[in-house]
Amino acid sequence: METNSDVVIIGGGLAGLTAAIHLSQKNLKVILIEKSPYPRHKVCGEYISNEILPYLRSLGVDVSELNPTKISKFEFTSTTGKTAKAELPLGGFGISRYVLDAFLYQKAVSVNCTIIKENVTDVSFSNDIFNVTTANQILTAKIVLGAFGKRSNVDQVLDRNFFHKKSPWLAVKAHYCGNLDNDFVALHNFNGGYCGVSKVENNIINLCYLADYATFKQYKNIEDYQQNVLYKNKHLKSVFENSTLLFDKPLTISQISFDKKQPIENHIIMIGDTAGLIHPLCGNGMAMAIHSAKIASELILTYYANKSISRDQLERNYKKEWKKHFGKRIFMGRILARILTNKTITNMFVSLVASYPKILPEIIKQTHGKPIAIN
Repeated sequence: METNSDVVIIGGGLAGLTAAIHLSQKNLKVILIEKSPYPRHKVCGEYISNEILPYLRSLGVDVSELNPTKISKFEFTSTTGKTAKAELPLGGFGISRYVLDAFLYQKAVSVNCTIIKENVTDVSFSNDIFNVTTANQILTAKIVLGAFGKRSNVDQVLDRNFFHKKSPWLAVKAHYCGNLDNDFVALHNFNGGYCGVSKVENNIINLCYLADYATFKQYKNIEDYQQNVLYKNKHLKSVFENSTLLFDKPLTISQISFDKKQPIENHIIMIGDTAGLIHPLCGNGMAMAIHSAKIASELILTYYANKSISRDQLERNYKKEWKKHFGKRIFMGRILARILTNKTITNMFVSLVASYPKILPEIIKQTHGKPIAIN
């Protein structure tokens, strides 16, 4: 079966669903392909900067309906027990992907976006038209948005450069029940990685960490690794020992690549983590994914409205806007990652920002944006 649409979106995470809502509200025919059902848990820090709230409101997406945890403070700790604290310049909120993705899915359906549950097996571009192949059909469209996340079989189909390189990073995420202050997000350093801890809706604690696989594989299982490595940070040890795991077992993903990605490949417009992944220690990947959906959607709407705009111009404009809004953030994220995975430098860094509290908010600003302006 062959189906025509204005836009096909591959992937139904934050970026894909947000773009689907935006474009569908403007009466484009949008088909979104997502392989997994909703609701579902995803490995994610589950903290979002308030910078994206004006944009979500403009789409009629009111996340306050989900009772997110309001977060205004940041805490950073080293393995030696040193702590640095700061007020978050914009603040943010904690919300689980389990709740948020399902909420956005329902909104997308309500604005007449077609969502199909399938795997994409091939994407080809010829004569200015895309053919997106699944097991059951071929979808044709003028525009394709790639929103398939950190690592996907579609990356392999497209033969993207980063896919052929081994990455040393493994991510682990789980929800817990326990006592924890509501208004802060914490980043706890440990040997070979760092762990984010914060509250989401319903008083649930989200704990998500990035670990060096070479260190991780020295232990028999996740619990053994946590007790022998993460527990060396007394703050993390306290969180684990005073909390109860709510999952049957933690979720894991491997081969997380922070190598540079291209925002346009084979004429596909990449959004969210598919275009570029900021280190989780920066705590801003969710906001960036949503913002990238806005940038792409607005340019696509202009492309359809103005017949004088070529595909080449559309692609150049997106690359320019993506770099303008996210290039510096990702660069700073790479620098911070190098610093914060070195034990000696980390201890010096924490001592410095603890002594000079005004430094930390300025560093945070380098990986966060300003509130998104709505025209």
